[in-house]
Amino acid sequence: MSKEIPSNDLNPVQREAVLYMDSPLLVLAGAGSGKTRVITHKFAYLVKSTKYPANSILTVTFTNKAADEMKGRISHLIGKDMAGSWIGTFHSQCARILRKEIKALGFNNNFLIYDETDQCNLIRHILKEFKIYEAVYKGVTSRISSLKSSLISPAKFLSSINGFGFDEKLAKVYVRYQDELKRCNSLDFDDLIAFAVKLFEENLEMLEKYRNAFKYILVDELQDTNYAQYRLLKLLTGKDNLCAVGDDDQSIYKFRGADVGNILNFEKDFPGAKVIKLEQNYRSTQNILDVSGAVIAGNSMRKPKKLWTERDGGEKVYHCWFGTEEDEAKHIASVIKEFYLKGKYNYRDFAVLYRVNFQSRAIEDGLREELIPYRVMGGISFYQRKEIKDIIAYMRLAINPDDNVSLRRIINCPPRGIGAATISKIEHEAKKKSLSMLGAIKAILKVNGVAPSAGEKLGGFIRLIDDFTSANYKCAADMIKDITDKTGYKDFIGEEKIQNIYELVASAEDISINDFNDRVSLVTSMDNTNAESTVTLMTLHGTKGLEFPFVFITGLEDGLMPYFKAFEDNDEMAEERRLLYVGMTRAKDVLWLTGTRKRRLYTKIQEQEPSRFLNSIPPQCCQWIEKAIIPQPVTLPVKKTIQLKKPLLYVIGCRVKHPKWGVGVVRECYGDGEEQKVMVNFPDVGIKRLCLRFANLQKI
Repeated sequence: MSKEIPSNDLNPVQREAVLYMDSPLLVLAGAGSGKTRVITHKFAYLVKSTKYPANSILTVTFTNKAADEMKGRISHLIGKDMAGSWIGTFHSQCARILRKEIKALGFNNNFLIYDETDQCNLIRHILKEFKIYEAVYKGVTSRISSLKSSLISPAKFLSSINGFGFDEKLAKVYVRYQDELKRCNSLDFDDLIAFAVKLFEENLEMLEKYRNAFKYILVDELQDTNYAQYRLLKLLTGKDNLCAVGDDDQSIYKFRGADVGNILNFEKDFPGAKVIKLEQNYRSTQNILDVSGAVIAGNSMRKPKKLWTERDGGEKVYHCWFGTEEDEAKHIASVIKEFYLKGKYNYRDFAVLYRVNFQSRAIEDGLREELIPYRVMGGISFYQRKEIKDIIAYMRLAINPDDNVSLRRIINCPPRGIGAATISKIEHEAKKKSLSMLGAIKAILKVNGVAPSAGEKLGGFIRLIDDFTSANYKCAADMIKDITDKTGYKDFIGEEKIQNIYELVASAEDISINDFNDRVSLVTSMDNTNAESTVTLMTLHGTKGLEFPFVFITGLEDGLMPYFKAFEDNDEMAEERRLLYVGMTRAKDVLWLTGTRKRRLYTKIQEQEPSRFLNSIPPQCCQWIEKAIIPQPVTLPVKKTIQLKKPLLYVIGCRVKHPKWGVGVVRECYGDGEEQKVMVNFPDVGIKRLCLRFANLQKI
């Protein structure tokens, strides 16, 4: 490597990847192995040693943040400003090309780019025009996006439809949507990629122009590319001028269209390609790498890697099995508080990860009880979610008819067709007669002060609130269920938001309505707290590219991780395993894996089994913890302790086979030596307590 390029921070394999130029190159960069370092140094090498102009190197990644970071690093390495360079996201690079060339596709160069909100609003308008239920707009938007990322045009999709059904309606919406975009001289985000591909496929001279302009192509996160993006790369790539960096084990965005097959098939698609593996990890301890590596090894369709580190083994990975999600959350909060008080970690060093958003509710409650500040990253706090605030607004209005803020929030939620003019009249009447808005509505209805159609809608709303006010509920949960059913709110929202409402019901069991409202009112908006002093809560999907010294992964139970929808699909199950792997490899020093025996799901308390992925973990790398003992709060901080299991032949969660009752799951272990006993749950016969010396059990 040229002496002009700083290389003292490159290990031998990274250096090899930077220098290699003889054929297409795939750099398999394991988690924490320094992939950005390779890309930025490769760019610097191309400019300073091979004398490629900086603006002749097309460099694509997936986020503006990653692109800006690359620009900054490269600018530092080569001593030049990167303004005008081709370093950016797929979408920004394609937009730049289309601004110059889109007239070839019948659009003007001043086209608008519709964001997600614009896209959804247009699709809702079309659904209304076609008299299709508007509430499905998000699903329709997602399907159209998927079709575009697969380069399936409206005409092609329409021609593939056989018979009638929803797909026929979807095809008509897709055609109408694309026509409307064309009429408005607008493109959505998916069009930016699809139109760039179309431009090059239909104009070979144009393709040759850009092939000559881009002397070299650098690709970050290849595993996250969809079909259209990968097609674009294949069109633009010449013989040997491509270096793609990625990790098939970290492909977790299938739901967005990412195709892990792009990285798995790279050598077939680019004959003669060289593969270099970056396996030295600079983030995690060896125990964390061994545990995460054992989990991901369960995927058969992958490119094997063995991550290693110069760090020592570190603490063993903890696996803790609790009774309920409340126990799980309280223990996590107590561990965080203990290590924070010891002074070894700041709150910003902790991350609590989960598979599904509704899991944050119990965790948030546990952290608040310990007065631990937190932020929900990549989302919003459970109690700040729209659907939660809507339901609570109904409760508050029923309890306090003078609550105008709550009334304004829910008078048209779900939509009732009460127009702005009617609401303005209500507000005017309330101000004139010193009434609450609810009182003003009743006064207006008494004298028939609005048109009959508006009066009917307002009357229905008043009867609904009066029903909630006069009902005799045993607890807050009963009131929430009643509100959700009678308002029709469930028909207005999607599945994930319904699950959040079920979780709200769970949090309100056996609590009076007034106490529940007081508790919710006292929840502070910790999302606005300084990130430097807060614990991070986030879904596993949001963790990509991040790292934390201390990580908890919660809900390690079959049905949550892996998610139940993946049980019948091998590809989805492989994606779930990759998702857990990504979460595990975020941890630098300490990793906790937690789960619960009982969890409330869809309003019912369900018996949970430990995640099947845990079976892959090497016992010598993990500390199995049966339960946590959390002392009652006292005036002075008290060290919290955990009760560890004694060495046993069996561990909680392992599967065993009995000669008579078949396969079961160990739920509890106790005793020593010949007196060791286990409690096993057999699906067909229930719970059995067995002494091991007589039971004739076989570990599976």
